[in-house]
Amino acid sequence: MKITLIQTNPKQDRAANLARIEALMEEAVRTDTPDLIVLPEYFELYGTTVAEKLAAAEPAPGGAAYAMAQGFAKKHGVYVHAGTIMERIEGGNRIYNTTFVFDRAGTEIAAYRKIHMFDIDTPDGISFRESDSVKPGDDLASYEIDGLKIGCAICYDIRFFELFLQYQKAGCDIIVLPAAFTLQTGKDHWEVLARARAIETQTYFVACGQIGSVTVEGVVKSCYGNSLVVDPWGLTVARASDSEGYVTARIDPAQIARVRKLIPMTKHRRLACN
Repeated sequence: MKITLIQTNPKQDRAANLARIEALMEEAVRTDTPDLIVLPEYFELYGTTVAEKLAAAEPAPGGAAYAMAQGFAKKHGVYVHAGTIMERIEGGNRIYNTTFVFDRAGTEIAAYRKIHMFDIDTPDGISFRESDSVKPGDDLASYEIDGLKIGCAICYDIRFFELFLQYQKAGCDIIVLPAAFTLQTGKDHWEVLARARAIETQTYFVACGQIGSVTVEGVVKSCYGNSLVVDPWGLTVARASDSEGYVTARIDPAQIARVRKLIPMTKHRRLACN
């Protein structure tokens, strides 16, 4: 099984962002023939104010980003894990930050709404208040490809091990996490957290991030990029370069089995964690 991670620098022009990422997806299909394509968080639009985000959110199904990802999956016969899309909540004053997954026929097979809200002040003084515009989800989501079970998470979720323990208990083999991880936190925490999540769940951990900067109301916000795939032993087996583009990794089910046999954590766990 091959997974391709698409890494882009989306800004405030949705049409341009979708055209750019679709072109990279097309190139990846031609060169790497992946089974699953993963897009980053907010791949359709990034760098908006709260008011602009609320106005730009579209219903799902429907909307330009949803339609692009769904249509691409059907056209090319490939699974698409569509990063995150700004999902309108009818009658609400916030949106959902949602991952949608499409199978080779373009059928939606999973939807995961980000649970943990990024409400922090970064080391360089920039504030993020995701909960001002995004309503947290409540439920986990997973899907299967060729007998491999894949769990869904988004960006800030990576810091909450109890979420991933639930996926480990559910028998997931791969976890996919689209992100727009900040440069300030990413340079110190991104790979460390991804490797930790892979080791403790004994899964392949697929972390697909945005790269580059965008300016919001005069404030420059930069994303770390470094999209990567970590194997169940905690080794980084694929990593994107420091620019827009893509990277592809092979998933080896035998490696999952080897690691779980070598260190049978599920048999040894003694403390409950809900």
